[in-house]
Amino acid sequence: MTSSPIRILVVEDHHVVRQGLIALLSVAEGVEVVAEAADGLEAMKQFESSYPDITLIDLRLPKMSGVEVIQRVRANHAQARFIVLTTYDGDEDIYRALQAGARAYLLKGMTVDVLLSTIRAVHAGKSCIPPVIAQRLAERMSTEQLTQREQDVLEQIVRGKSNKEIGTELEISEATVKTHINNLLGKLGVSDRTQAATAAIQRGLVQLESQGDIRL
Repeated sequence: MTSSPIRILVVEDHHVVRQGLIALLSVAEGVEVVAEAADGLEAMKQFESSYPDITLIDLRLPKMSGVEVIQRVRANHAQARFIVLTTYDGDEDIYRALQAGARAYLLKGMTVDVLLSTIRAVHAGKSCIPPVIAQRLAERMSTEQLTQREQDVLEQIVRGKSNKEIGTELEISEATVKTHINNLLGKLGVSDRTQAATAAIQRGLVQLESQGDIRL
């Protein structure tokens, strides 16, 4: 008797990419796509209705992020297995996804063979972290973490706010804002606000809904 196929839920907001993944998996041996979703809330619903063996999920999704989906599902289904499939390779993105419980983290440039081997490995109870992703994670673990207030200030910097505007928004003095900025510049290893904003976006420390949110 042949074993049952690995049941897959595909979560991807870009229609063409989602349908492409489904088409590739539909002709692969030993796997079966049982559900799909285009946003985080729909992913939650589809998981509860289909109970897939593996969920392929992007990080940046409408309505609810991929990390939040992983956290919420695993809170009720600790055995749920997720593979992150994304274009984002920022060290903070990787760290948050793996902390949430993802078993693998793949970039969308991977080959079909790599995707299928990862699905089979995760289904067998293994974790799969490619060397380049492991390196980024190691870099993240070796850097000093921002405090919550430094994170708040950094988000305001990315949105182009002045020190005075940041102080008003966070209800702190301009002098305190400057102190937080000096501290976060040191932790990020950059010398000015523009470099800090760039590093924040590249590393996934600050996530924006649209490029229109950026004002440098």
